[in-house]
Amino acid sequence: MQNLFNIFKSEESGATAIEYALIAALIGTAVIAAAGSLGEQIGSSFTDIEDSLAEATANDDGGEE
Repeated sequence: MQNLFNIFKSEESGATAIEYALIAALIGTAVIAAAGSLGEQIGSSFTDIEDSLAEATANDDGGEE
């Protein structure tokens, strides 16, 4: 019985798997947060471009002189 307990105590593969899972979860959370922030910045850039194009078209007289 003591031998079985020693084998069980020295087994670390389960702890390693849990550590890797926690690291993967932290990396995933960081990627999601970064993607959300980047998405907002890209959306803002496209909105600025859209506004500039709308303003340029509104000021265009159609090319007639």
